[in-house]
Amino acid sequence: MTPPVKIRVASFNVALDRRRPGQLAAEIAGAGSRQLRNIARILRRVRPDVVLLNEFDHDGEGRDHGHLRLFCRRYLAAGRRGIDYPYAYLAPTNTGLLAPVSLRGEGEPRLPGDGLGFGAFHGQYGFALLSRYPLRTEQARSFRRFLWRDMPGARLPQTETGPYYAPAALGVLPLSSKNHLDMPVELPGGRLLHLLACHPAPPIDEGPERRNSCRNHDELRLWHDYIRPGRGDYLVDDAGRRGGLVDGADFVILGDLNADPLDGDGFRSAIQALLADPALNRSVALGRLRPGSRGGFALQDPGERRGSPRHWTHSQGLRLDYVLPGCRLRALASGVCWLPPGHAQADLFWNEAGWPERSASSDHRLVWVDLAV
Repeated sequence: MTPPVKIRVASFNVALDRRRPGQLAAEIAGAGSRQLRNIARILRRVRPDVVLLNEFDHDGEGRDHGHLRLFCRRYLAAGRRGIDYPYAYLAPTNTGLLAPVSLRGEGEPRLPGDGLGFGAFHGQYGFALLSRYPLRTEQARSFRRFLWRDMPGARLPQTETGPYYAPAALGVLPLSSKNHLDMPVELPGGRLLHLLACHPAPPIDEGPERRNSCRNHDELRLWHDYIRPGRGDYLVDDAGRRGGLVDGADFVILGDLNADPLDGDGFRSAIQALLADPALNRSVALGRLRPGSRGGFALQDPGERRGSPRHWTHSQGLRLDYVLPGCRLRALASGVCWLPPGHAQADLFWNEAGWPERSASSDHRLVWVDLAV
């Protein structure tokens, strides 16, 4: 019998969003930045076999991989500890894609507020996948165009006088603020692992209608329905194929989910229900292998929090970033890459005064899980 192979799967919101289209590509091709170098240092330190990079700007449709390939070659593969990712994918995104009608119901549509996903330009806040193993793009499914209104029982935002979105807006508004991507990766021995990648809307910058909190709730519910036999039958992907994940398929949900089960501004019921689902590996979701670090304990005045600093993945004291394998997968180890002040490489996360520094790398921390496959 062939012994199992260990693979490391990671999610990292790298905060490489920029103000203008093409700015990140020019930065990678030019002199670079401390942030780019430190992100590469983190990735080379953790050495994931497969990693999702949230907030990696691109052209919006994912057609031009040039700057992603250059980032891999110039920053990740360079040096004695370089790591090679021969397979890379930019996911088409709704961010900064101007809606044909005003989502607010007045005037001409304009960015960023009338983007199908929030963004100043198409491709801002996009995401990318890097892998040491083949990505089966021909088998991938995406739900970028699935309309929010078509989710049964959707939590559409309401005002005191009725629905927040007019019928014309709901006729064009997708549920996914970026994309929901099911990308199979072929592991040693031919086994397929479905990477269920997303980056739901953050529950901020909203009024009493709670439109972003509602969207975040239902974006999480999409994957929750997708992995449960029969519950995702209503879903139609961008190629017109109906239904959820094939029963018995191996999967990992990963991304900056913008949802903490105990703290933060959003509706917590969706992330709580997802984490408690027996379809997930319970030890990673809620048990002894829940990813953690010592870095969160060094946060100064994060405010009142019910969650443990050990499991925080964001500099404001929240668990927002996840790698959640299915229950059929055996987890070996996990972690959050967050070194405390005083460590030799603390400059990846902290300034000299001991405060977290977003421009050093990111305001999020890389989360990883080792799996036996």
